[in-house]
Formats: sequence, structure tokens, C-alpha cells
Amino acid sequence: MALTPETLPRHELNGLPVRVVESDDDSRVGLEGRVVIETTNTLSMEVRDDGESRVVMVPKSGSTFEFAITDDAADSPKESGTMSKLADTQPAGTEQSDAADSAGEDVAYVTVDGSRLLSRPARRTETSGDSPWQ
Repeated sequence: MALTPETLPRHELNGLPVRVVESDDDSRVGLEGRVVIETTNTLSMEVRDDGESRVVMVPKSGSTFEFAITDDAADSPKESGTMSKLADTQPAGTEQSDAADSAGEDVAYVTVDGSRLLSRPARRTETSGDSPWQ
């Protein structure tokens, strides 16, 4: 299954570049990094500040996340994610994935309300049975 705005909540999020665009806690807004751990209720992001990295845990509930993906299919807004109006505000130093660099693909930014991600990641990405994420 291709990684697109409508399927992003069904995919493995670990390793994806992410930014917090809205949060109940204003101190988390603007945090950006890479997802290193996803649990039922949180995303843990590796954030780099002044050459040092730290892991910050952000609750999914009450947060809106912007993920960077490199799939051409992400060009049009869909149900579960939309092209972000914030995409053109990415800082000049933001790293793109090696896949994006080598393939010459553009990076698409997709916003997802954290409440759409509230579940066990393994259950959310199931493709059979009675999973609501099929």
C-alpha cells in the first residue's frame, strides 16, 4: 500500500520526519524531528538542538502533527490527511530523507490530527480481521 495522505494513519510512523503544528501545550508547537517510538497515546520524537539530540514525548491527543512523505500520490487532499498549508514554512536546514534525495522526488507535507492515531500501532496497521484501519 502506497504512503499517501489518506493512508498515512495506517502506516508505520517510526522514522518519518514530523513536526508538531498544534498542541494543547504551547511549548510543544514547532518541535520537529523524526519519530523514534510510537505508543498507543504518544509519539516520541528525536529532536536536534544545537548539534545535540534528545527524545521528546508528545501526546497524540490534543496535538496535530505534520509528516513529511515522498509519495507523488500525496498531491491532493484526502479524508485522513491533507496537504499542509505550512509546507512552505519548512526551515532551510530541514533534512530530506535519502530516498527523496536520490529519487529526486518532492516532499509532501501531510497534517494529521493526533486523535486519528490513538490506538496501538500494530492494531492500527492491520490489514485483516475486524480492524477499523483496513
